[in-house]
Amino acid sequence: MISLEDEKLLGMLRRNARASISDLARALNVSRSTVQNRLHRLEQSGVVKGYVLEYGSAFLSQLVSAHVAIKVRQKLTTKTNVELKQISQISELYAISGEYDLIAVVQAQTTEQLSHILDEIGNLDGVERTNSSVILETKFKR
Repeated sequence: MISLEDEKLLGMLRRNARASISDLARALNVSRSTVQNRLHRLEQSGVVKGYVLEYGSAFLSQLVSAHVAIKVRQKLTTKTNVELKQISQISELYAISGEYDLIAVVQAQTTEQLSHILDEIGNLDGVERTNSSVILETKFKR
């Protein structure tokens, strides 16, 4: 269970994961050591797994994004998931119910690069078939 103070700290980190300990402490009106101890505890307990790079909207608007539904041979699911994780242009991978087993979110610099990535996914051993939808516009994101 996390405290209200931990929630405030996590909220600040969600907005800016690069904020300094001093800035966090000042904003929370606590000491630097308190912030360091809370962060350490949140990391050790698994609440905070790591700190990631988030692209800015100017860069993201230049990318071609697609949802790729992937049908996987049952016996090769684990191997296929490991291989998909190695493709850096796949930003997210979800297990789903229905006709397909996975949905990957792919982000590429160009449609040509997207086409090559789709070929790479389709050529993986465990992949039976794919179905891709290029994202034309984001209406909103939460």
